[in-house]
Amino acid sequence: MKVIQYTPEKLQTALVSNSEYLAKVYSKYTKEEKRLLEEGFHAGQPGSLFQLITVHSDSDWILAHPEEPEDFEAFYRKPYRKTPNESQSTIYIQTIGSFGEVAAQTDQYVEWLRDYCQAFFYGLSVKLLPAVAVSETKCSFRVNSNSYNLQILTGDLLQFLKKRKPKDAFCIVGITMIDLYPKDSWNFVFGEASLTEGMGVFSFARYDDNFYKRSYAGRLKKHLQPRQEDYSVFDGYYTPPITSTLLLRSCKTMTHEIGHMFGISHCQWLSCVMQGSNHLDESDRRPLDFCPICLRKLQFAIGFNIAERYKALLHWMDEDQTQTSVQASASHTDPHFTKPTEAFHASKLWVCRCLEIMEKDQ
Repeated sequence: MKVIQYTPEKLQTALVSNSEYLAKVYSKYTKEEKRLLEEGFHAGQPGSLFQLITVHSDSDWILAHPEEPEDFEAFYRKPYRKTPNESQSTIYIQTIGSFGEVAAQTDQYVEWLRDYCQAFFYGLSVKLLPAVAVSETKCSFRVNSNSYNLQILTGDLLQFLKKRKPKDAFCIVGITMIDLYPKDSWNFVFGEASLTEGMGVFSFARYDDNFYKRSYAGRLKKHLQPRQEDYSVFDGYYTPPITSTLLLRSCKTMTHEIGHMFGISHCQWLSCVMQGSNHLDESDRRPLDFCPICLRKLQFAIGFNIAERYKALLHWMDEDQTQTSVQASASHTDPHFTKPTEAFHASKLWVCRCLEIMEKDQ
């Protein structure tokens, strides 16, 4: 196992910049905000709020995809970076295919995802577009020759999203529980994005703990080769059970990919949700939130109050479902599904620590 560690001086330059102008911009943060951001300089020390990146194998992202670390100044000067403005400040989420065994479960799950993104990208509006069936996208699809599960072509989905992107959209993201592939020669892909177009699509299919088991319920008959125009193969197709772990992984993926829409590159400074991942174990090691350097990038793009953003995230993790459950029972309509936040416990404690650091001595 390899640990990536930069000196406090290097991390300070990455966060603040040697540019006189950008250092002046940084000086406008409150002392409480600076106290939090500068916690990153002590990463790896006992009790540190932020952690160092650990590389466990040659198959991990950083070794497999060498990149130059992007500091705040490099982000600021990036020519193709997009920033929300008054006319384009909404994040749109487009669901493709089923997300649960019944419609009410799908609606509830994507609403949790929407609410989480609303807190994570605090200050922007996040809206759900009407769900679509796979057949409505007219995308190409196949049965994977190794895992024998259904897969849909990412390029076709991006073209579909491009046509549906509202004029006030900062970006549009498609999410699906069906596996993806980018071209015939690839086995699969977790997702694909066009940053210049402000759109991306990604799948949660492989976040099911049973996906790589021979007993996976999404496996089809080995010799099944459906016709391209016959989308009936997706009717009643298996979707993973909604668990706390699946919700956690979904939130990580969505915020990571949308983070790229702001021009934020893969993080190589500290343990961060913007780290790249080649496999599920590596993805699970990533924390749920940003390191200080990436947090400054997002805060600069949106302009939120850092403490208020943390409070919004804490509210989402701590939200009391009792009242909603009572209302659902009284209506005798759709069943209610309690938000499974057990897997978020460590993240909740971490957010509480962030707020404690910002609020001490007040």
